[in-house]
Amino acid sequence: MMNVNVGIDIKSNKRSVNLGKPFTSLSNWMRYALLGLVSSTVLAATPARAAEEIFFLIGPFKIPLRVSSLETFAKDGKIEKDLALFLGRATPEQQAVFRKVLTEPAKVDPVLLSRFFYSGIGEAGLTRLGRGITLDGGINGKFGLRAAIVQAAFEPQGLTLLNVFKKFPTNIEFQGAVILGAAEVAEKLIRATEVLTNEMKQLSAKEAASAPPIDFAKLPDLRKPGTFGVQPKQVWILNDSSRNRQFYVDVYKPQKFRSGKTPVVVFSHGFASRPEDFSVGAEHLASYGYVVVLPQHPGSDKIWINEFRQGLHRNTFDVNDFTNRPKDISYTIDELGRRNQSEFQGLLNLESVGVAGHSFGGYTAAAIAGAEIDFENLKKECNKEFGGLNISNLLECRALELPSTTQTKFRDRRVSAIFVANPIGSATFGRLGLSKIQIPILIAGGNYDPAAPFVLEQARVFSWLNVTEKYLVLIEGQAHVDFSKLDPGILQAIESVDKVSLPSPYLIRSYSDSLLTAFFETYIGNRPDYKSYLQASYSAFLSQGEEFKVFLISAASADNLAKAFEDFRKFNNL
Repeated sequence: MMNVNVGIDIKSNKRSVNLGKPFTSLSNWMRYALLGLVSSTVLAATPARAAEEIFFLIGPFKIPLRVSSLETFAKDGKIEKDLALFLGRATPEQQAVFRKVLTEPAKVDPVLLSRFFYSGIGEAGLTRLGRGITLDGGINGKFGLRAAIVQAAFEPQGLTLLNVFKKFPTNIEFQGAVILGAAEVAEKLIRATEVLTNEMKQLSAKEAASAPPIDFAKLPDLRKPGTFGVQPKQVWILNDSSRNRQFYVDVYKPQKFRSGKTPVVVFSHGFASRPEDFSVGAEHLASYGYVVVLPQHPGSDKIWINEFRQGLHRNTFDVNDFTNRPKDISYTIDELGRRNQSEFQGLLNLESVGVAGHSFGGYTAAAIAGAEIDFENLKKECNKEFGGLNISNLLECRALELPSTTQTKFRDRRVSAIFVANPIGSATFGRLGLSKIQIPILIAGGNYDPAAPFVLEQARVFSWLNVTEKYLVLIEGQAHVDFSKLDPGILQAIESVDKVSLPSPYLIRSYSDSLLTAFFETYIGNRPDYKSYLQASYSAFLSQGEEFKVFLISAASADNLAKAFEDFRKFNNL
């Protein structure tokens, strides 16, 4: 585990995470992040024999390399004749780096590693990798990879690249066309992210320039808490007997209630997360007079993933949560209705509820808003040759395990607007499924997000929405998770570099909290005057003096953004 140094600038009250050579560009971050996530996804049966040779298949050529030559080089630096073909022109420094790559062990729990690679997501990742790293004769190498990686992890010297080669059950074939194709698609995705980030900047600036000027400094600062105060959190235990499903709900109430009806927002957490992880945003919204409820999703939360680590589950999440999650939201609203008179004096407005969600919670919010699962589209996306480069597909493709009779529609008419951050669902819903959403929606993403890439999961999806009240937000440097609460997957993605320059979690929260408040005040809180915040000039105001900025566009720019993506896709064959 690497050391993390956190520095605080007291004067500016900003916080930065210093992980020890800063990124010089978005492309550097995306390359490292993709590499790290692919590694964590790609890294047991007992092999009959160990690999003796590695073959590199490039066009008509099959170039051999003995594993023993790698072992000799790793031990004393001697370059055998076959290895000289690969390292003959390498500098001493490059050779030293390669020796380190061969022999430096990864810090992993071998038992947990084994469990992961027998899970649905783990096997899917290995299957994708096994197309490029195969057994003799070009047979998918997923089982050989799993055997080699897991056994190497149990060795005293640990999980090293050399150990993996030595433990592989047959000779190894690197399929050059597949590997180079995957690398090319990854580079295109990186370039597309850069292109669409620049397009967002230009479109946002154009919208801001064409709008009537507003002095936001004289308006209420939505980055600050509201005036209604917040009561201590309550926890309810709910039991939906129709599904035999029990879950808890964190409830945040304002200290004093608004006049008239009280607006309600339900928040859906992401995969391997929990309601408590979003307490800051919930308290912020509650301080503006909202009742905010955050249900647990038992089949895909932090408790489940901890039980998976203990060997209590075969998979990292319960596939039935594709249907259970939106039903959890509806049941939570039902429970609010049952308690409205006794606990809220009938003040809750349950005819127009807001729903927010992060990542898998973004899928959940979209489903409850009317997006419909499209299994035909999902099959097509999951069968794409390099679809695994969209990491979220590894999760989404598990929906194909659901029975053909699975419910695909979850629209709850009480939900009137949704706010989704780093959502996934482009494969599960597709263009057709997402076009069913007919209520206001704000989609937020980050251009450093390797798990739910902005290009594929937010920017592309924005053009598929038919609703006129829609907004797209891009936060520079945002990378799917709060880096003050680093999770293992993202941590491993950034451990490959010495130093990362990322935006402060407080800055990201200031952006998200202010836009969350503006959006729900406009569409749930019955405050149409707050729509003045939902424009590009407000994002420019929030970004003043900041290195990492936020950009907002409305439906007016959707066609231009879609054209920029389509032009890039056609020209680059993405």
